[in-house]
Order: sequence, then structure tokens, then C-alpha cells
Amino acid sequence: MSDTLTPDVIGRRVEVNGENATVRFAGVVPPLAGPWLGVEWDNPERGKHDGSHEGTVYFKCRHPTGGSFIRPNKVNFGTDFLTAIKNRYVLEDGPEEDRKEQIVTLGNKPVETVGFDSLMKQQSQLSKLQEVSLRNCAVSCAGEKGEVAEACPNIRRVDLSKNLLSSWDEVIHIADQLRHLEVLNLSENKLKFPSGSALTGTFSALKVLVLNQTGITWAEAHVQCGSNRHGLDMQKDASKFVDLCMRQKCSTSNCVISAKVHTSMWMNVAKVLRCAAWCPGLEELYLESNNIVISGRPTDVLQTVKLLDLSSNQLIDENQLYLIAHLPRLEQLILSDIGISSIHFPDAGIGCKTSMFPSLQYLVVNDNQISQWSFFNELDKLPSLRALSCLRNPLTKEDKEANATRQLIIASIGQLKTLNKCEILPKERQTAELDYRKAFGNEWKQAGGHQDPDKNRLSEEFLTAHPRYQFLCLKYGAPEDWELKTQQPFMLKNQLLTLKIKYPDQLDQKVLEKQLPGSMTIQKVKGWLSRLLKVPVSDLLLSYESPKEPGIEIKLENDLQSLRFYSVENEDCLLVRW
Repeated sequence: MSDTLTPDVIGRRVEVNGENATVRFAGVVPPLAGPWLGVEWDNPERGKHDGSHEGTVYFKCRHPTGGSFIRPNKVNFGTDFLTAIKNRYVLEDGPEEDRKEQIVTLGNKPVETVGFDSLMKQQSQLSKLQEVSLRNCAVSCAGEKGEVAEACPNIRRVDLSKNLLSSWDEVIHIADQLRHLEVLNLSENKLKFPSGSALTGTFSALKVLVLNQTGITWAEAHVQCGSNRHGLDMQKDASKFVDLCMRQKCSTSNCVISAKVHTSMWMNVAKVLRCAAWCPGLEELYLESNNIVISGRPTDVLQTVKLLDLSSNQLIDENQLYLIAHLPRLEQLILSDIGISSIHFPDAGIGCKTSMFPSLQYLVVNDNQISQWSFFNELDKLPSLRALSCLRNPLTKEDKEANATRQLIIASIGQLKTLNKCEILPKERQTAELDYRKAFGNEWKQAGGHQDPDKNRLSEEFLTAHPRYQFLCLKYGAPEDWELKTQQPFMLKNQLLTLKIKYPDQLDQKVLEKQLPGSMTIQKVKGWLSRLLKVPVSDLLLSYESPKEPGIEIKLENDLQSLRFYSVENEDCLLVRW
């Protein structure tokens, strides 16, 4: 760019040596000669100051080192949409093809042309494009009106992430020419809202909108009211603080949220919903890393959305989620890294289903602060939940107890079909539920549980902590006393079990007596038997029966559990089939 500055340069997005910034000032900076641009960098570590020079404030930055002064000729203001497409997608012709001559008829006159084939080839290439990726291509504007529609009429999917777009006006000028546009990614663009209000039909075909790291944010909610008359912790209760200030029209003299900022916050609240209003058929909306506070229920918008990604918005809390809980078609909700630790559905009691999130099938809560089992008990109230991802939480960190944690989650959420992208097979569910029933059997008995349903008087505390336990008793039967025997102290004499090994389907095999450690897993028992019998481990089926309970055969289905876990005792009989 030349050193000549135009009035509309303020607010433009620019690129300088690979770094993006926003122009905040244009003019003279005495005593330095010539024109300057004051820019605020996306990466504040790239700057040198806060917009001041020798005591004079020329512009303001959010970070004390976020600003710099740059000569205009050092700045790249970007290129238009169609030029970027041609640069990336049009194949270059060789010099011989460029010089080929061809005779065409214009009117009644033959005309000699040079490079006509090349031009036709380029137009053909562009017209066939359906998916365009222009990430980080310095796109800043739509270009001449009608050019895109004429050259690329069939584009359906566009990635414009990390470009130099500074206004929704330019996005609209592009989209208005792409009538078949279904997917639009605008991530990492800092966009001002359009000057006009009537945008009906602009995004009529759009199904997927990606707005990650776009600046649609309520960062002002971090600031504090100087007197703190609201009595709130600004970092923990930012959304409540904003709501109070807005509803009560905060008039505290030293409140740093001015009337103008209050209005700005309200307009930002409307921005997400306003974007959605332009897209009547929107099915997927991605809003990752925008510092969002959900402060209003979307009543007339987002009604068609099936997937909503709110990851890495650390100001979102449990109460805000209630505001989106009645979106009728929401099937997938991504809440990774928002800091959530609990969730409650107060409209549903123990064993009942909530009316919230009626269509939600897949929930992602990775990288949060979940540390209580009550979180998973509440998820059992979601009527349509079939898949859950909850990796890297305090309660689900990968360690030696990872398998046990998985089993407990499966037992806690009855309708779950997939956990952490791994299918839950019927056998795994049965094992998990039986293990859960046994693990908390003594607690159930102490809380008033009884094998006779008429004598069952469970405490409210137990029902709250184990809301599915009664259902598991109905499904598998109440735990018997012999199942709930307390394990003996962990001493050397108690570690070895003397067992009889029988083969019910192999009558020619002799009964074997063997001592095995009670801590030995079923998997290791199968391994030993495989070597002894020359039978593949995968073919072996184990169970046992106790002389104290003749006729009752207990299957040893979980390979990761120990003999002691299944209450195997001295003189019990291990039954082996293959």
C-alpha cells in the first residue's frame, strides 16, 4: 500500500509480516514526519505500547503492549474473494498454450484471438468448484459486484478462516452471490456488524456456520464495579453481574461499566442470536473460544440447530445452560473446557426424566472440572442421551482406575450406548451393572434395603447417591447375603484359595485341585488354563459354584476383575467350558 491514507481505513484488518492486526489510528504522529497507521495486534506480544507516544494517546488497546505504529506501505490490506480463488485454484498454462491462436466469429466478422483456450479453461475450472478453502489467504473484501456469482455459481462450502475480513457487510456481499452456500467458516476474523438490518434470504441455504475466535464476545463482563455494590465475584459470577447491571441500570458512580459499555454488552448479546436469525435453516453452529455469556433464551432463532459447540467459553456456567435447554432439535452439545463441575435438572426427581434438552443424543464435556458422581446421575435424566464424551476430568483421568470409572459411568446412565467414542456392548453393560449392584450392596443394606420388596425402606440419602440402584435390583434381583460378604484382611494366609477345577462339557478331563491367589484376575486365570489345556484364551468360559449355594452358578465375565471380587472362597468349584 502507498503512503496515501483514506478515511475508511480505521477498523480495517491488515497483515504485516505474517501477523494480523486491526487499524485503530491513521494520521500524523509528531515529531515524526509523514503518515502512520496505529494498529492493535491480535497477538499482544507483537506490539510495543498501548497506543500512546510521548504522553499522547492516539488509540487504545486491550493489552499494554498490544499496539504499534506502522508505515502504510508496510501493510497488506488483503485481496478480494475471487482473486484469492484464482490464485489458489486456477491452473497456470504453459507459455506455448498462451500463444495459441484461434479464429472466432464476433457478429459477422472473424477475429483472431490469442489465449482464448486458456481463458475458457480457467472459467470452466472455477464454475465447477463446489468446495473452496481460502484459510489465511488475506481475503478482505468481496470484490466487484456480481463477479463471484458469474465465475463460481456452484460453490457450496467456503472456508474463510483467519483472513482480513473486518465487516459482516463484506461477508454478506460474498454470500449474496453464492445462492447454494451451505457451509461457511469465518473463524479468526474480527467482524463488525452490518450497517443494514434487512438481510432476509442472504444465508437461506446455510446449514453450517463456524464462528470460532471471531470476537463475538462479552469480554467487558470481566470488569469490576468499583464499589462492588452488587456483592458478586466478577470472575465467578460475570454473567450475573452483567445481568444485574443491565436490569438495574447500574448507577454506581465508580462502576467502570459505563452506559455506553452496557449498551455494547447488550448488542453483543444480540449478535449471536442476530447471526442465527439470518440463517433460517441453520443446523450446526460453532462458537468456540469467544468468551461467551449466555444471557437470553433463543425463542425465535436456533430452532433448527442440531449441533451447538460452546467449547472454551469459560464464562458459561450451569445456570446459563438452562437458557438453551429447550432448543427442540438440539442433538449434539459440545461443552469442552468451559470449567463446568456440576449440572442439575430440578424438574425431574429420582428415576424420572427431565423436560430439558429433549432431543440431546450426544454430549461432550471433556477437559472440565467434573469430580462428583452426581454429575453422571443427573445425565441419566436426559431422555434421549445415547453418547457421552467426558475425557480429562478429575473423576475420569486415565490411570489404573480408568476401567473401574468407565464401568461406574455405564451403570449410572442406563440408556448410554457409546462412552468416550467406544461402543458399550450388551455384555459390558451387564457386567458393569452387576458389579455396581454388588459394590454398593452393603451400603444398600445398611440404608434399609431388603430382599423382600415389601420390607424395603431405603433412605433418601442412598436414593440420591444411587438413583438407579432400585432399578438394578428389579432387573437382576436384590443382592443376596452371600454376595455381600466382607473380604478378609489382606494377609498372606488369606491370599491363596484352594479350588477344584471341573470341566462340565469334557467328562474325560480329571477334576483338578489348585491353589490360586484371590487377587488373580480372570484374565490371568484364563491364561493359565489356556496353557494347561492347550485351548485359545478367547474360547474359554469361566464360572464357579459354592458348596454353600448348590445349584447356583456365577459367571466370571469381567476379565479385569479378581477372583476375590466375585467372592470366590476356599473349596469353591471353578467350572471351565470351551
